[in-house]
Amino acid sequence: MKITAGVDEVGRGSLIGPVYAAAVILNDNINLKLLVDSKKIKKKKREILSKYIKKNSIWAIAKASKNEIDKINILQASLLAMKRAIKKLKKKPSHVLVDGIKTPSMNNYKIKAIIKGDKKIPAISAASIIAKVARDNFIILLSKKNKGYHWDKNFGYGTKQHLKALKKLGITKHHRKTFSPASKISTHNI
Repeated sequence: MKITAGVDEVGRGSLIGPVYAAAVILNDNINLKLLVDSKKIKKKKREILSKYIKKNSIWAIAKASKNEIDKINILQASLLAMKRAIKKLKKKPSHVLVDGIKTPSMNNYKIKAIIKGDKKIPAISAASIIAKVARDNFIILLSKKNKGYHWDKNFGYGTKQHLKALKKLGITKHHRKTFSPASKISTHNI
């Protein structure tokens, strides 16, 4: 029997924190019509869907830290997070479908990249949903400890609000030091 896992990452373009990845093997009884790209779903519905997916699938979430991102670059860190998520699955998939154009290099796994996979493949959509909810919840916690950056609204992305706060407050220990504009700011708000 063919067991397919969908894999996606979130947080690549954020200026802060880890990049998250999820791997999902859907159960046969899951309603595939509910599974769409996480970016097209409002926050509350995404949270409900994340719980539904977790109840109706084999899943794993992993991450690569901000320090790993700064050390090996965001692409390699994203692939590392994906690899970790795949390895954490309780059942080994016979096929792995990854959103994007690159796949993590893993021996003994059949892995294929699918461009816009989060819009085409329900298991990848499911992975994008649970990874986004997990990362968003983590960033909201960081926001409570780092007032003024509005991460609970911008999730660390380079919005006008976040960039204005960076100029005023400086960078934190959560900022990716190799990402602009943090790489150009010398003051630290740690």
